[in-house]
Amino acid sequence: MVITRVYLFIFLTFLLSILLCTPIFGQYKDAGLWTSVNFEARVVKKLSFNLAEEVRFNENITEAGVIFTDVGLSYKINKHFQIAGNYRFTQRRKTDDYYSFRHRFYVDFKYEKKIKPFQFQIRSRVQDEYADIGRALDGGVPEYYWRNKLTLKWDLDKPFMPYFSLELFSLLNYPRSYAFGGMRASAGVEYSLSKHHKLDAYYMIQKELNTSNPETDFVIGVGYAYKL
Repeated sequence: MVITRVYLFIFLTFLLSILLCTPIFGQYKDAGLWTSVNFEARVVKKLSFNLAEEVRFNENITEAGVIFTDVGLSYKINKHFQIAGNYRFTQRRKTDDYYSFRHRFYVDFKYEKKIKPFQFQIRSRVQDEYADIGRALDGGVPEYYWRNKLTLKWDLDKPFMPYFSLELFSLLNYPRSYAFGGMRASAGVEYSLSKHHKLDAYYMIQKELNTSNPETDFVIGVGYAYKL
């Protein structure tokens, strides 16, 4: 029990240091609402199919800023390690009120460890995204990102499970003198309605890093997941 409290203290201290040491007053601030529906089904032993639909509202929750469909496969190597490959088709609203079409491919590597009453998960993602192929001025040159996310869940042996997460973004295909270009810090709770149905609600701060006028988003998220 002492060890788990130490892990929790370290994680929360790290999370708060990121939030407090990075000013949230930037050139642009916005409130958002992210809604999602997720489906997962086992194909064969250790291999699962995943499908997700998500709509993200921005401009103080007045317009659908991002709409995407995400589909992929995940393979559970053992009880700790998992690998997944996904494709995402995204429609992103631009300032002149048209939607930019984007194609994203990414690979996730996940590690999970349970130390009662906590669950730790580390996810490392490598992704590339193509925007406006055939009509972009740069010819649709992809952007490559490396994203790392740490999640801590508190297992209370109840239907609900509180959690905290921190994700950091690095843009790989442009020369930079710093490590991170963006971050997301979240706190939320998962609620299991049954073996197959789960709800998720969270609050997230998303912001740009290492820029003179960072954009900061304050997001409320709600999601539903069905696991077959």
